[in-house]
Amino acid sequence: MTPITYAQQQLITRLCVRCGLLLMQYGAESAVVVDLSKRLGLALGMDSVECALSFNALTLTTIFNERCITTTRDTINQSINVNLLVQIQQIVNKTEATECSGDLVITTSQAFDELDRTVYPTWLVALFVGSSCATFAALHGGSSSIVAVTFIAGMVAMLTRIFLSKHHFNPFITVIITAFIASLIGATTYYFDIGNNADIAVASSVLLLVPSFPLINSLSDILKGYVNIGIGRAVFTYMLSLSACVGIVIALVLLQIRHWGF
Repeated sequence: MTPITYAQQQLITRLCVRCGLLLMQYGAESAVVVDLSKRLGLALGMDSVECALSFNALTLTTIFNERCITTTRDTINQSINVNLLVQIQQIVNKTEATECSGDLVITTSQAFDELDRTVYPTWLVALFVGSSCATFAALHGGSSSIVAVTFIAGMVAMLTRIFLSKHHFNPFITVIITAFIASLIGATTYYFDIGNNADIAVASSVLLLVPSFPLINSLSDILKGYVNIGIGRAVFTYMLSLSACVGIVIALVLLQIRHWGF
């Protein structure tokens, strides 16, 4: 094995931490975060890599010739980006398939710098979210006017959510405001007697706030032994759901609608 200097070990540690943080930030489950971080460190020449996770932090230790470096970094939740997760996995796979050398560390670092962070345009995301909400309304027997109102409500709500997220609003406040706006637009079907069932429009317009991906990850973490972070993610998910309910209730109370529900 090629001798690794202390400076190189520091760089490898930073790469492993960077890998783990990116995976956590963009929605990977805990088992994947730990596995890829360890595999990257071992592929770059470390004798051992240990990784521990909490809900908002990552602690990683690299060991080479009984020389140990431990670091802890906090993390900030970002939107789900599966494309970025796949790119990181491909980098790890490519690193494992390449013979370990000093140049490999530099090459891997450059690969992380060149990650494609391109996302879909805001208008396109809002268009498809509105369409999915409208499709749900149609599947539940909503008339064409109900579907149209649901489409507008879902699209405007998604634009609002993206805008607030880009300006770093608290995620719970973001969900409350988004649910309020979606419910407010959907509830116009009550006041103007639009369509065959106004309840469908109100219920379908807030579907974009259902935290399905984080909820699945939390259950997966708990089942795979990462109980602490799994519970943390579950509580965060339930708080998002509660925030959505608060926004809906505020809109219905403001409009004095007391008979909403299927």
